[in-house]
Amino acid sequence: QVQLVESGGGLVQPGGSLRPPCVASGFSFLNYAMSWYRQAPGKERELVAVISQIGTDPDYADFVKGRFTISRDNAKNTVYLRMNYLKPEDTAIYYCHCFARAAWGRGTQVTVSS
Repeated sequence: QVQLVESGGGLVQPGGSLRPPCVASGFSFLNYAMSWYRQAPGKERELVAVISQIGTDPDYADFVKGRFTISRDNAKNTVYLRMNYLKPEDTAIYYCHCFARAAWGRGTQVTVSS
């Protein structure tokens, strides 16, 4: 059974950092590109970052460039999203996604507030 499980969200002050992981199971993780999406209240789900099977050529949405970093550890079947210099507008549920397997995690809530 294909499964993606995010964790590591929480409440953080503006300017703070988080690094939620997403652990994959039930498929050959190292064979697939992975991505992170987010959905804020009342808004559409949007792509945040994508990473290739071997961790090269990451790509980012303009609104996170220079602040967020996507990475992966294929030995641990895990993809990470390092989020620095967080802003209130980054508040959203963050989802892990594998397009080729049509798999989504349940998400982890990130709230940026003072």
